Amino acid sequence: MTVSTGDAVDKAQEYYNSSPADEFYFNIWGGEHIHVGIYHHKEEPIKDASPRIVNKMASQLEFTPSTEVLDLGSGYGGAARYLARTYGCKVTCLNLSSTQNTRNDIFNKQQGLDHLITVVEGNFEDICLPDSSFDVVWSQDAIVHSSDRNRVLEEVWRVLRENGNFLFTDLMQTSDCPNGVLKPVLDRIHLDSLGSFGFYLENTRKLGLKRAEIIDLSEHLTTHYHRVLEETEKRYDNMVILCGKDYIDTMIKGLNHWIEAGKNDYLTWGIMNFEKSTP
Repeated sequence: MTVSTGDAVDKAQEYYNSSPADEFYFNIWGGEHIHVGIYHHKEEPIKDASPRIVNKMASQLEFTPSTEVLDLGSGYGGAARYLARTYGCKVTCLNLSSTQNTRNDIFNKQQGLDHLITVVEGNFEDICLPDSSFDVVWSQDAIVHSSDRNRVLEEVWRVLRENGNFLFTDLMQTSDCPNGVLKPVLDRIHLDSLGSFGFYLENTRKLGLKRAEIIDLSEHLTTHYHRVLEETEKRYDNMVILCGKDYIDTMIKGLNHWIEAGKNDYLTWGIMNFEKSTP
């Protein structure tokens, strides 16, 4: 399978705009967060684990009311609301799903944070915002959907101010992952490969990297997919009503592929904090 530039993003947009995907992620993940969580134990509710990574990421930098943040692939905006509520900073949410963006806007208004959060429809391969606009670019498990991650990094560097930070997580493959073993995972998300810690480090260095910090949290990845699978199977009948049997059965099959790859140590996940150098 060869994925053309933009094809994976287009597929992701179509997928996340669909009603079955919206119902699945909103209900199984617990509402505001749709990314991997940090687990204190293997039976912990997803809705408790998912916000914990937001808190840990935020602790890597000093956010203030003057900090301007761009959240790439912001989903339902849980991280944006945490940053706005906790630090008073302004956050721009860039996300390709109008369905998710509608929920994001509703949550922002309900929680009285819409004066600090702006929701913009767009994708991270062609960011529709000016150069040097943000102090922090934030992203959680979203760049995985791009088949041109170098282009995403170039766009991130373009919109970051001097000495700004790219603070993000992504679903990645290990550096020694054998060729071909991730095909069941990759076919599901219309990709040829995943990124890696090494890939992001090497390619941001080419763009101008002042400082890099990596926190490997890979042990939580397989736990997370186990919990999503358990919740889906536990609530199978209800989720079939909401999403349709074909969608849920396909999702269960896909989750098992991620779990198997994680058990075999082919997958990795963690926090990357890369500071842009001054030209």
